[in-house]
Amino acid sequence: MLQTAIYIAFALTTAALIMNMWRMVKGPDLVDRIVALDTMYINTIALLILAGIYMASALFFEAALLIAMMGFVGTVALCKYLLRGNIIE
Repeated sequence: MLQTAIYIAFALTTAALIMNMWRMVKGPDLVDRIVALDTMYINTIALLILAGIYMASALFFEAALLIAMMGFVGTVALCKYLLRGNIIE
């Protein structure tokens, strides 16, 4: 039963990741692309956690934490650049 749920979650998360990639490429403006990139980070974290559950390995959870931190910093830097024109004051 858990295996079936993991397979369905893999498929749905991968579909969401592909749609985010489409939005990032075809986004009408820069804000949409930044939101799509942030959502891609979240979907990647979900895929890594699903892989960790599937393979029963804690290594994937640590990788998910690292990607979460990098995604947060990247999104904040892009938003700050969008608002002020520079990242470091």
